[in-house]
Order: sequence, then structure tokens, then C-alpha cells
Amino acid sequence: MITVICSGGPASELIDFSDYVACSAVFIGADRGAYHLLERGIVPKHIVGDFDSVTEEEWQFVKSRVQRIERVQAEKDETDTDLALYKALELAPTEIVLTGVTGGRLDHYEAALRSMKRLQINYPHISFKMCNAQNELRYLTPGQHSLVKDTRYPYVSFFAQHTTVRDVTLRGVKYETTTEQIDIESSRFTSNEIITSSAYIEFRTGICLMIRSVD
Repeated sequence: MITVICSGGPASELIDFSDYVACSAVFIGADRGAYHLLERGIVPKHIVGDFDSVTEEEWQFVKSRVQRIERVQAEKDETDTDLALYKALELAPTEIVLTGVTGGRLDHYEAALRSMKRLQINYPHISFKMCNAQNELRYLTPGQHSLVKDTRYPYVSFFAQHTTVRDVTLRGVKYETTTEQIDIESSRFTSNEIITSSAYIEFRTGICLMIRSVD
């Protein structure tokens, strides 16, 4: 089961939800993300947050259409996106997709990245993705990961997170490597391209941020 979390970032950065609607994904709205979903004709199963990013008129609109609402105080330790992630985990999904977190405030973006990395490590059986109109971000842990060719995201880049990623082997891409390493300061693994249906990345240690993009 796929759970899609829509946060309160600019509406222009949101993904196209049609494929997720078609596969009966469960939608969760975080703060203004609830309003974004309703504007697109999607009634979220849950909404969470302090809702300080909506007007009183918008709040009444949201409140009249959603059944499961968890409104919290603005003074809290977690971000609204964190609360939505915890709610998503309660639903035992196989995949969690985050959108509405990469535009606008950079501190919210950084917080969402850190939360996604922590949860990916703690819940390796769940695929976490952060998406906007041009990009898809995922954290990869040691092992082998298939790289599916997708015309929506023709470019793929890899970045080390906090420590060197070692013994990196890339196959089925335009620029292949064998037991190389991705250093923290390195931009060498930027803008590769998947060229076969059997592409993969494999590495032994470290945490790797994979970004798939379109111009």
C-alpha cells in the first residue's frame, strides 16, 4: 500500500497525483497540504498539523470535508511533516511518498530530508520518496538497488551522506563504475543516465542520496 503525504509547500512544486489516485493510495495532508489536496479534488484520509498556514476561511473549508483531523499546538518538537510521517507509519505502508516539502522554506526542506533518512534507516522494508515536479529523492542503504528506467526522470545522481560511500558499482548506466567510492565533497556522480532495463547500483558502506531528475 502506498501512502502519499502532501505538505504545505508551494502548490507549484506538487507532483501529479493521478497515478496515485488510480492505484488507490492513501493520502495524508500536513498543515496546508490538506488544502492543496482538497483543491485537487482529493479528500485525505488523515490530516495533521497546527494549521497555522491556512486562513480561517480555508480551515473551515478543510474541516468541513475531512473526517480524521489531528490539530496540534504550534509549539511542539515535531514538524507537521514529521507528524504526517508518523501517521503514515501507523498504516503499515510499503511506500511513503512526500511532496510539498522541497520549495519555500529551506529549513523545512532540510528537516524533511533528515526525517526521511532516519526513517529509511529504521524502516528498511518501506520505500521513502521525496518528490516534486522535477525530482525524486531517495536514501539508499548498503546493498544492491535496481534502477528502473523512467522517462519522467532521465537523469540520476548519487551523493554521499555524512560518510564516504564505498565499493560503488554501477551497471546499466551511461557512466559505469566498479568498486569506486563517493566522497562527501564529491560531485563526480552527478547527472548519469539509465540506459538498460537491468541497471543497478551496489555499495558496501555508507548512506547514499539518490536524486532522479528531469530538465
